[in-house]
Amino acid sequence: MRFLPCGLGAVLVELDDAATRRRLDAALRAQPLHGVREHVPAARTVLLVLEPGADARAVTARVRSLPLAEDTGAADEAEPIEVPVRYDGEDLEEVAATLGMSPAEVVTRHTGQVWTVEFCGFAPGFGYLTGEAGDLVVPRRHDPRPRIPAGAVALADQYTGVYPRSSPGGWQLIGTTSMAMWDTARPTPALLAPGTRVRFVDESRA
Repeated sequence: MRFLPCGLGAVLVELDDAATRRRLDAALRAQPLHGVREHVPAARTVLLVLEPGADARAVTARVRSLPLAEDTGAADEAEPIEVPVRYDGEDLEEVAATLGMSPAEVVTRHTGQVWTVEFCGFAPGFGYLTGEAGDLVVPRRHDPRPRIPAGAVALADQYTGVYPRSSPGGWQLIGTTSMAMWDTARPTPALLAPGTRVRFVDESRA
């Protein structure tokens, strides 16, 4: 672990890989630390937002002493959230060609595995999910779109995600969902928080 100060009120923890970041994230959720107001996981880092007046060195020592359980690949044993999808994305055929399979096979693989939210970013409610099979890895688009509609389901690198609102973006679009990813009327506005497990369901087969 490498600890970097972020202004006067936060510490960034850099980890060697995503697996170690998952383990630290799980440990912090299971055992909140004195002096840490919240923690924000990313691909290979965890940002520790400190309580006012907290001693950053003491917090760092507490983090170093945390027992990190072995990563099992599933952050939560709760039943996955089911997200209905219409697989009508503009890039579905191109994604299939890139992967050397048919569009139907892309849909089968996307719906046939459980995905886990690794971290959130880019926009409120946008979760970066990895699949247990790891078999839908595609590059981002060379030319990002100036506008992607809310509810677009997309792939990029090893991740899948759902755009919570209309925005620019460079991910490969494979479908759309009517389920709201971000709703301030809910007690927890973000549907997909880190650690949440998700199963995508093909609406045409529902």
